Amino acid sequence: MDELKPPTEGMTISVWSRQDVVVVDPERFMAAARAAFRQLYPDVPEEAVADHLADVHDAAFALLDLHGRLTPDPPGTTAGLPGRRLTDRADGLSPAGDRVEIVLNLPRPLQDYGCFGPEDAFARPTDPPS
Repeated sequence: MDELKPPTEGMTISVWSRQDVVVVDPERFMAAARAAFRQLYPDVPEEAVADHLADVHDAAFALLDLHGRLTPDPPGTTAGLPGRRLTDRADGLSPAGDRVEIVLNLPRPLQDYGCFGPEDAFARPTDPPS
């Protein structure tokens, strides 16, 4: 069992998360991203929305910006058995698992890198401080 760690002044708490989804209907996925973008930026003209959502990255970020996740489903929502996909969702996505890890006391929080972040913000330190 891990040692209990009370919070201390100056402690850095990092939240590392992964949420997997499978695109089961690209058209519904992009439509959901456009709807999310329009909700976030109602003043952007309709004809300009497509320019802002040029690819899957842009679409995923629109959903992340709106929901804080790729789907509004609560963590732990999946289609069930391995390899099974939900095909009837309005967003065209099938939730496929998520994980969250708390990492304490990384050597530098992201803010301390200034304008130029670390080379790999998701690299695990080889010898994390305790």
